[in-house]
Amino acid sequence: MNANKLRVTIWHEYGSEKINEDVTRLYPEGQHKALADMLLRETDDFDITVAEMQQPELGLPDRLLESTDVLVWWSHFRHDLVPDELCEMIMNRVKRDGMGFIALHSSHGSKPFDRLIGSTGSLSWGTEVNEILWTLLPSHPIAKGIPPYIHLPSEEIYTEPFCIGHPDDVVFGAWYETGHFLRAGVTFQRGLGKIFYFQPGHEVCDSYYNRDIVRIIANAINWAAPTAGFRDPGMPMIGNLAQELGITPKDEDEG
Repeated sequence: MNANKLRVTIWHEYGSEKINEDVTRLYPEGQHKALADMLLRETDDFDITVAEMQQPELGLPDRLLESTDVLVWWSHFRHDLVPDELCEMIMNRVKRDGMGFIALHSSHGSKPFDRLIGSTGSLSWGTEVNEILWTLLPSHPIAKGIPPYIHLPSEEIYTEPFCIGHPDDVVFGAWYETGHFLRAGVTFQRGLGKIFYFQPGHEVCDSYYNRDIVRIIANAINWAAPTAGFRDPGMPMIGNLAQELGITPKDEDEG
């Protein structure tokens, strides 16, 4: 890996592609591979590893997780197959080491995301319709270079109420032709780590071939990357600051 590039791992449960012919036709090598290819066309700032649930250790062995700057997560109907031990490792990497975590589409129901934000991530959903993705906070780094709105001709309806509590920022909002609305791109800070949830990416829709959508994900990766030099080593003991500064405590008898 190039030491000057962000180390990005895109993890995918890779299930629908193997049982749904429509998904296989649209993403023959999986959404994760298509997204990785699109990101690499967008920027050369990333070293990307794609990982799948079917791989040994669910595709996330300790050595890979420890060398990941930003973990991009996509899961749908296999959330419960992710063991609690792996969730704990991810949470520690985010909170203590500052690893970024990006939850895509149906990952609102994934164990890592829900436990990191402390809520259920539940929402209502419907069929695929026209979506307008509005840029609500154009000054945010994740919205850099993004137009005021993006028209997605087909995306799965996700709608409020969205049980994610109160995000730090609502960068994007999704409006559907049915009139439904969702806080579609939201940020959180947990410990030293940054988290971004982003709604587009239903497996039978081509959103990961949309350059503006991919640019948002690339911006989110750069935004969520850990700050160099920041790491919580387990709250080490500190020295005597008064002695280090040469400060002599006042006599107790002095007012």
